[in-house]
Amino acid sequence: MTSQPQDPRAWQRPDDAAPRPVSARLVDPEDDLPSANYAGDFETTTIPHYDSSGSSSVTPGFGLLNDPEPLPYVQPGQPAATYTSEPAAIPPDAYGVGGADRRGTQDLGLLLLRVAVGVLFITHGLQKAFGLWGGPGLDGWKAELATMGFQYSDILTYVATFGQIAAGVLLILGLFTPVAAAGALAYLVTGVLAEAMTAHEEARLASFLTDGHEYQVFLAVAVAVIILVGPGRYGLDAGRGWARRPFIGSFVALVLGAGAGVAIWVLLNGGNPLG
Repeated sequence: MTSQPQDPRAWQRPDDAAPRPVSARLVDPEDDLPSANYAGDFETTTIPHYDSSGSSSVTPGFGLLNDPEPLPYVQPGQPAATYTSEPAAIPPDAYGVGGADRRGTQDLGLLLLRVAVGVLFITHGLQKAFGLWGGPGLDGWKAELATMGFQYSDILTYVATFGQIAAGVLLILGLFTPVAAAGALAYLVTGVLAEAMTAHEEARLASFLTDGHEYQVFLAVAVAVIILVGPGRYGLDAGRGWARRPFIGSFVALVLGAGAGVAIWVLLNGGNPLG
């Protein structure tokens, strides 16, 4: 039995006031039928809404064109997230933009500083070890240490010589940079104290920084800068914390390096470079 096409009631859904059965769910064949107050084609964009208890009460649906977007879905009993139209601040390290990546030529400058200091240390170490470039060699270096008043000069000769070469190599490679720079700083502090002691004995302590010793002082400051700033990204320590964000560990390495230089002088020499 078919209905007459001219009869509009044959294509209308039941009265909206009629209660839905308890078994009604999100998908209902009757939703495809126009309502009694059919509003046009845009009514098909309405998402029917049913409460979570499955009761027969019906609440108005969400219009996709004019009403607020119902997504994201929130489980019953959970508060919905609130969103504002204000712009959100992006952390400096997020998405590879910000302060961490905006280093410019800083890493290149640190590489140049490391290589310069490392080459100087290796050169002076080779002078002491093999007598290259007019260096004293091991025997001459041992005699110099003994003349400056150092005890155990035979052992100290090898420790100072090959430790100087190792520190220079590590600085160039950017490997274990705080340790290498702290050892270099200890060597330089001991050397400055020894030179100051010699200048005091020769009554020229007042002109200590103007007769060539400023070179050692400046080199010690450069090594201290490497400790505090870090090796930069152009080195084998690039993925370590002291290369990205040097902080507490750098201060510790600086204090240990300077303290070790003073301790070596006090324990192995004991002279007073100022009086």
